[in-house]
Amino acid sequence: MTAPLRIALAGLGTVGAGVIRLLEANGELIAARAGRPLQVVAVCARDRSKDRGIDLSPYAWEDDMTALAARDDVDAVVELVGGSDGPALALARNALNGGKQLVTANKAMIAHHGMELAGIAEAKGVALKYEAAVAGGIPVIKGIGEGAAANRIERIFGILNGTCNYILSEMEGSGADFADVLKDAQELGYAEADPTFDVEGVDAAHKLAILAALSFGTAVDFGAVDISGITMIRAADIAQADALGHVIRLVGIAEPQEQEGERRLFQRVAPVLVAKDHPLAAVDGPTNAVVAEGNFVGRLLFQGAGAGDGPTASAVVADLIDIARGTVSAPFSLPVSALQKVAPADPGSRISRAYMRFTVADRPGVLAEITAAMRDAGVSIESMIQHGHPEEDGDVLVAIVSHRGPESAVTAALATLEGSDSLSEPPLVMRVIG
Repeated sequence: MTAPLRIALAGLGTVGAGVIRLLEANGELIAARAGRPLQVVAVCARDRSKDRGIDLSPYAWEDDMTALAARDDVDAVVELVGGSDGPALALARNALNGGKQLVTANKAMIAHHGMELAGIAEAKGVALKYEAAVAGGIPVIKGIGEGAAANRIERIFGILNGTCNYILSEMEGSGADFADVLKDAQELGYAEADPTFDVEGVDAAHKLAILAALSFGTAVDFGAVDISGITMIRAADIAQADALGHVIRLVGIAEPQEQEGERRLFQRVAPVLVAKDHPLAAVDGPTNAVVAEGNFVGRLLFQGAGAGDGPTASAVVADLIDIARGTVSAPFSLPVSALQKVAPADPGSRISRAYMRFTVADRPGVLAEITAAMRDAGVSIESMIQHGHPEEDGDVLVAIVSHRGPESAVTAALATLEGSDSLSEPPLVMRVIG
């Protein structure tokens, strides 16, 4: 067995401590599979005195995390600090420029700076690995980048945020509204104290942008992702979806499209109505699931724990095992110079059914105004249901489900209604899939 792979670990939170526990528990097995031992030699975190339930005495401590990249006794740096910029990005740049291998669980950094970091890694001939950045312990990066490498991936979609999925699942089971379930999720540790990135769809969009680049050979373009979160969803929407034979899930979808004679890329994260017989409908709780469709392999489903110390640490160590074996490949499967920069696709031509929920004043003419806007825009109404009673708060909910049609028609109808005195708040629109 050859010399150990010497590792510097930045960040000793849930995942960082999990990496150390995993290496201690499965050290012999990991060494046998990697062909050499994996040895942590140095660590860094904000608070040296904090009790993390692990013995840190065998490891050198650095107060400045960027110093980890300068150590002569380090072969690979693991970044588990988080944040798209700041110290995490400085460490990543220093490590790669210094010829160190880099493993990260930082989806925001890869989504915003992945092209730059991949370029440095390729120039220096070192690895940039990020399996843990997308879907926790699910080996979706390796599955798409290696297992399905012979295929042209035609579409990728999935449930990419466990917090949102937990909240929506709980709303289904309890009948409670979003705010109440979010509070419970925070108390149980499924949601952060500041859950904005999760519930507004940003976290899922980071992951989708990475998956799209890997799947389609395009440059990472987080700014082109159309993002909607779940904060507007009410218990009434959950109930209406159930009556229609659907559940509501926050779904990210990406696929190339030919428009105006050129290749473009559609990327969206938004809540959708998913038919109960669809593979994603059964994914509940804090679980992630990714579906990739290849032109020869067909539909692949990757499903499992999308977060947590054990699953995420497993993904980090799997990347370290690849590095110990000497596996170095282009971070996004293709060299950076070969990744295409494509324009965002116009979603207007996409054909789907739509669920639209309006909060309106209960007075004569309101429904006529809404239906006239739909008619004039060419939206065919499949069903319309009114929820609530005006004596409760003066407003009622009106839910409309359209027949299949172009998204541009729904957009035009909503534009006509924008600013109407009849609407008490902006409408909620969700596409229907399956």
